[in-house]
Amino acid sequence: MSNAVMESKPSIPEEIPTFTATLIIRRFDPEVDDEPRWQDFDVQMHGTDRVLDALHKIKWEQDGSLTFRRSCAHGVCGSDAMRINGRNRLACKTLIKDLDISKPIYIEAIKGLPLEKDLVVDMEPFFDSFKSVNPFLMAGSVPKAGKERKQSPVERARFDDTTKCILCAACTSSCPVFWTDGQYFGPAAIVNAHRFIFDSRDDNAQVRLDILNDKEGVWRCRTTFNCTDACPRGIQVTQAIAEVKQAILRGKA
Repeated sequence: MSNAVMESKPSIPEEIPTFTATLIIRRFDPEVDDEPRWQDFDVQMHGTDRVLDALHKIKWEQDGSLTFRRSCAHGVCGSDAMRINGRNRLACKTLIKDLDISKPIYIEAIKGLPLEKDLVVDMEPFFDSFKSVNPFLMAGSVPKAGKERKQSPVERARFDDTTKCILCAACTSSCPVFWTDGQYFGPAAIVNAHRFIFDSRDDNAQVRLDILNDKEGVWRCRTTFNCTDACPRGIQVTQAIAEVKQAILRGKA
């Protein structure tokens, strides 16, 4: 008998069919519009295309005035957060085929921040809140032996979840308290405070706890979990806010 091994022919992947998707986009041009308006576009898409690909096709092939932010297109920069079918998502991470393509796909800017044009909002209030919680290491003590500040795996794991924030504002702009109260720090700022409050190398956790103990700080949170549901990085935002509240009540991190 022959010992030759029959080689199987490589399988040819099935072609992913194209389909037509209807996008209804909330447009606003401050130079010509008094109020935002809805405009629909039909685009030919592939099964691997994302909402960001659809927006590119519209801008490049149908209407060059369509305005939106994007940069890395890989879910890292956080610049293309928008409301897609009523939910805050990253356009670069949302596959068209995962939406109900038998119905129109509604796209609009995130809520709670001043609308500048189409899908672009003014992010300055968001970043002002972020900066106000001192989102950087504040270590006044001298490292042991004059070298690096060492940290155990357990100490590092304590704040690992909140290091994942990409400042997309999806969580903050999904919060109903933030929509109605322009002074509220918002979930993202609290998440970034958490990241340093529980960092064993930081010496000023109490400074941040005092800031967040303000009337517009963590106590404005109503624990609706909107922020956790909206986070594209899977951060347990509501849990982080609860841990900050507990630290304030204890008087220490």
